[in-house]
Amino acid sequence: MKRIPIYLKVLLTAILIVLLVKTFAFTSCSIPSTGMENTLYQGEKVLVNKWSYGLRIPFTALHFLAEKARRGDVVLFNNPIPANRETPVFARQLFISRCVGVPGDTLMMNNELMVTGERALSPDSKQLYAYPHQQEDTLLYTLRQLGIKGNMLVGYAEGRYVRSFSHYEHYLLKQRLGEAIDIRPVHPNDTTDSHPLVIPGKGKSVRVYPWNVTLLCNTILHHEGRNASVKNDTLLVDGRPVAAYTFRKDYYWMASNNPVNLSDSRLFGLVPHDHLVGRAAYIWYSDRKERIFQPVQ
Repeated sequence: MKRIPIYLKVLLTAILIVLLVKTFAFTSCSIPSTGMENTLYQGEKVLVNKWSYGLRIPFTALHFLAEKARRGDVVLFNNPIPANRETPVFARQLFISRCVGVPGDTLMMNNELMVTGERALSPDSKQLYAYPHQQEDTLLYTLRQLGIKGNMLVGYAEGRYVRSFSHYEHYLLKQRLGEAIDIRPVHPNDTTDSHPLVIPGKGKSVRVYPWNVTLLCNTILHHEGRNASVKNDTLLVDGRPVAAYTFRKDYYWMASNNPVNLSDSRLFGLVPHDHLVGRAAYIWYSDRKERIFQPVQ
């Protein structure tokens, strides 16, 4: 029996080492768009550390010794909502974005699901609102209808009563009353068109509000393995209305640098931990020669 030539042994060993490194330790990613400029430019190639968030077992979405992503990481991950939902997670399209929300974070989001950078207020934190005193009876009747309690009258100024309402209570009042009662914030700079969004974590309960109900529904339906739907502003899980939901996984909010580019959580929602591939570590190819071997920041 002929012995395998030494050069063939070396070649096979090299191929095996490359495959093992690519499978378990590092992989390469080419930046497909302008979404991450000026952090990463279209056409650049980056080295991704696949150990960053625990070892993902090949051809599965399972992580061994899982570690959570950190806020600010540039993350390579699989598409959470592919065109074909039957495609296994590991075989789905790859995206690269910056993690701006980790499990347990509260982000302030506007109606376009962009992080506004404003102070994250609890939906239940109170603020002062004033309304014409002639409309007191209508307001009290509406409060009883909505089941809002404990909103004591706290003042009177220039023909207007002052009461405190939470962000959510004010939303309910505006939905029910429309323009029938002129309810104005006493301190307009303390109010915002943004809403607080809690990033779900494993074992954590997240309350359902009108501004997060659709996002939570899609997350539960696609990633939690439960039937979920929305009727009016009510979340139904397995056919039952719920005021809060306890999640089984950790989730992240990903954002691109370019607000025009929608290859981030504004398009596909929350990203489960089991979709993470790794953290972008170094640029190993770029048309801008000075950027080669620079760390991704």
